[in-house]
Amino acid sequence: MKTKKYTANTMVDALQKVRSDLGEDAIILSSNLVQSKGVFGLFRKKSVEVVAGYEQLSTDKSKHRVSEPDHQKPVHAAVSTDVDKEISDIKKMLQQLQQTSEYAQLPSELKPMLMHLENQGLHHHFVVELGNDLQKILKAAKKDISGSALPRIVQEKLLTEIADLPFGGLSMKKKYINVVGPTGVGKTTTIAKIAARAVLEKKKKVGFITTDTYRIAAIEQLRTYANLLQAPVEVVYNREDLQRAIEKLADRDLVFIDTAGRNYKEEKYVEDLSSLLDFSLDMESYLVLSMTSKEEDMRKVVDQFRVIPIEKFIFTKIDETETIGAMFHLMRDYRIGAAYFTDGQEVPEDLMEATPDLVLSRFVKDSPYV
Repeated sequence: MKTKKYTANTMVDALQKVRSDLGEDAIILSSNLVQSKGVFGLFRKKSVEVVAGYEQLSTDKSKHRVSEPDHQKPVHAAVSTDVDKEISDIKKMLQQLQQTSEYAQLPSELKPMLMHLENQGLHHHFVVELGNDLQKILKAAKKDISGSALPRIVQEKLLTEIADLPFGGLSMKKKYINVVGPTGVGKTTTIAKIAARAVLEKKKKVGFITTDTYRIAAIEQLRTYANLLQAPVEVVYNREDLQRAIEKLADRDLVFIDTAGRNYKEEKYVEDLSSLLDFSLDMESYLVLSMTSKEEDMRKVVDQFRVIPIEKFIFTKIDETETIGAMFHLMRDYRIGAAYFTDGQEVPEDLMEATPDLVLSRFVKDSPYV
């Protein structure tokens, strides 16, 4: 293969020169941005330098094999598409090689479980560390403990990461239950489920406060649930309204506060919420996150709410996703436990009180060993 260098003002111009001179069979070997020296170091000009490779053909006529323009794709577009695909393929290959390399030293009986855990959304580096720990357990046991015993051992190892975190529903010790979170995560329905359980199972007298004055439909939805529970609802616009609502609901055992769903990745909305609610009250605050959200987005929301004393997470819509690794990593990294999981819209049925076993059993539920 022979090579030839081309210089042009832009990449498009350079590729057009290659096409015109060498035809469609030319291969782009490299491209660089170069800068002329200029005069006395001034007036420097940037240009593109492309090195193309081509096969020397036997006849001059066959050297320039350029297709008819009407049937020809722009070279720069074709090259760009090909390069993007090659880069994507290389990234996938490198990722696979990394995984293969890091798993290579682990016992073969562990690999299906480790891949299953990655598919559940657990981070790769964490799974590799877990695999190393499991390998030590296998060596210490001096026998094959894969099979049906492996899921139990995996759960025990995962438990060590979150065992000291608080789990479970309402303590029933604090009067005000504040539920916060971004829009669309199902806060109002979740509040209705928890309140209904408190009324039906604990025989508590409940009331509701809503600060979601941005959506009339949200207020009406809460009123519908409240009517079924024969509970009052107070709408709050400012701190003075909050004080009046507290006085009106003085006879209630529990008061649930439904906050407005906003884009809480923006700090301003959390500050607005902080100025409206009085966190010095006898209050528990729960942050609601949807398991259909990206982990990165959920982390941004949690970071913004660090200024508020969050008691526990409530994870919703776990029935709408196949991966729950984000839930584990959020609890582990932020040292915040879970109060409830929701897996449907039925009130109050589709609500589960969170326990470590309930979380961890989902990781091995459909594993290759169960």
